[in-house]
Amino acid sequence: MEKQLRVIDGGLQKYFIFKKIKLLAAPRKYPPGKIDALVFEEDAFLIMSDEPEHVPPATHPIRLMHEMADFIPEIPGSVVVKGKNPIRMLAVVHDVSLDPTWKEEWIEKSIHAVFQKAEALKIKTLGLPLLGTKHGKLDHHRFTELLARCLTSRKFNFLRLLWLIAPVPVNADIIVALKKELNC
Repeated sequence: MEKQLRVIDGGLQKYFIFKKIKLLAAPRKYPPGKIDALVFEEDAFLIMSDEPEHVPPATHPIRLMHEMADFIPEIPGSVVVKGKNPIRMLAVVHDVSLDPTWKEEWIEKSIHAVFQKAEALKIKTLGLPLLGTKHGKLDHHRFTELLARCLTSRKFNFLRLLWLIAPVPVNADIIVALKKELNC
């Protein structure tokens, strides 16, 4: 009796190709190699994505008050670019002065802005979390619909890998839903 062997799908990285871009969904702790830029879900005051262990430098309280008085919040739907290796893209999808703090239109605008900035910066590999699903209540299937609209509406000259940062088993759901949305 002959044994049948088959490869078991590990489930950590799911992908397909669309417009010459490898769309891959995998957990944050399993990046698909070197990433040129990472997107972070952010609020208008740029405090949401700050690392918890980040300790701001000692600043005189009066100077700090002047800086706070002069601070102009970012516009929801925009993207702020910071740092290098990898570049940090702060997708402003929340305004903590409102309830709820997020709007679907801000998430879609931010996705468009991320792709626009990625092309302008000639980014080839980009890590994108499921915006609005962590600190907001956007369903991950709705995120894939917004993402699919953004992907189909633009031309990409530089982007070759889009890493959708999603935990197992959501990563598999995202790929299935995105394939359906993109008719692949």
